[in-house]
Amino acid sequence: MKANMFVLDRPLLPMMVGALSAALFLSACTVGPDYQAPVASLSQHYDQQAESGLGRSGKIDLGKKAGGDWWSAFQSAKLDQVVRRAIDGNLELVAADATLRQAASSVLAAQGALYPQVDFAAQGGRQRVHTGAQPSVANFYSVGPQVSFDLDAFGANKRRVEQQAALVDLQTHRYEAAYLTLTGNVASQALLVASANAQMAAVGKLLANDRRNLELVRMARLNGSTTQIDVALAETRLAQDRTLLPPLAQQRDAARHALSILAGKGPADWIAPDFDLAEFALPSSVPVSLPSEMAHDRPDILQAEADLHMASAAVGIATANLYPHVALSASLAQAASGNGGAALWGLAAGLAGPIFDGGTLKAERQAAVDGYRASLAGYQQTLIQSFGQVADTLQAINHDEQESLAQGDALSAAETSLRLNQQAYAQGENSVLQVLEAERAYQQALLGQIRVKTARYLDTVRLFVALGGNCVGVLEQKVAAR
Repeated sequence: MKANMFVLDRPLLPMMVGALSAALFLSACTVGPDYQAPVASLSQHYDQQAESGLGRSGKIDLGKKAGGDWWSAFQSAKLDQVVRRAIDGNLELVAADATLRQAASSVLAAQGALYPQVDFAAQGGRQRVHTGAQPSVANFYSVGPQVSFDLDAFGANKRRVEQQAALVDLQTHRYEAAYLTLTGNVASQALLVASANAQMAAVGKLLANDRRNLELVRMARLNGSTTQIDVALAETRLAQDRTLLPPLAQQRDAARHALSILAGKGPADWIAPDFDLAEFALPSSVPVSLPSEMAHDRPDILQAEADLHMASAAVGIATANLYPHVALSASLAQAASGNGGAALWGLAAGLAGPIFDGGTLKAERQAAVDGYRASLAGYQQTLIQSFGQVADTLQAINHDEQESLAQGDALSAAETSLRLNQQAYAQGENSVLQVLEAERAYQQALLGQIRVKTARYLDTVRLFVALGGNCVGVLEQKVAAR
């Protein structure tokens, strides 16, 4: 049998060694841009007016970074338990973790191309050979290892490994983003449960006042000091205030269901505990990192940076494709045909490069460059949007503070007015309409105070989340704890 391979002749050995040396020299070259992380920001402020107001009142500590679990600032042991249960059971975190592992396997797969590839080949059959006067039919076989190695002369494979490693970074920060969103949602839903319970308790007190007013009016009607119209007005007010309870119960139940889902359970399989606003403490001062530091603490910004890194590596891959491709191969086979056999070996070097491809490779490189520019713009947009979110939340907390003071004054005034009007009505000095109006003002002030307090808590949660929630690195901590 005549082997289908290149058998190395001794006169060609020096030429092959020289070609191999040149190829190894070329393999040290990696074309394309080396990734440089963009400058995050030189700004030292989000919103100077909000920072100034909150700084004077001591509500924020600008330039300080939060440490530990951010939700612990609310000092609720029950909240901490629910958050940790959600972290352990949340299915989005499970999916993010699996996706990250998938990306890590892709890195290993890409790294394999940097090493020699060893395969085993075997074939056998029956063939008709015309080597003499008479054709002959004989069996043949060939078996042995084959080795190939891509010298990666211009770094395409190295750039692919770089690209896959950047994908791992992206998936890591995607896990962190899911973690941040999860913890923020759990804290928000817990506060909504507490707010609904507080408002329902307040409405319960209002209904008790309505019932007392109705009894007073009915007694006055029996005494002849008032009319049936006043009785009807009091009954109407009681009926109207009863309508406040169902929406609040729906808010509470929806928030409980959301907590179950966040913990990876159906609402019938696990019911979150009740929360009370009195169980929470508003942080006296929230640490607010500077914009230049916050850019390294928010996972969505780091995701955008990882995507930019991937785009940079894609430019390197497309650039390397413009240059020749150098590969080595070798084989060793035990082959036989008919009654004869021999050991055959071969060594080959291949060089292939583009000459004319209709502009495909240049167009692909230009597409990669444009993709990098798009990713850079996306990174910058993500960065400034994050600054805007922090600025909005700082202003919200600033306005919450002002509204809380005003609402406290309104509640105090409404409570005094209601008490005086009830006393005056009992003494016959005013009408039931005045009592009902005073009661309405008190009701609105009481519920308004609870809503403002809830808003202050929720906006504080949003500020922690907008600053990144100290979630970067949580995956490494999870792996270390295993």
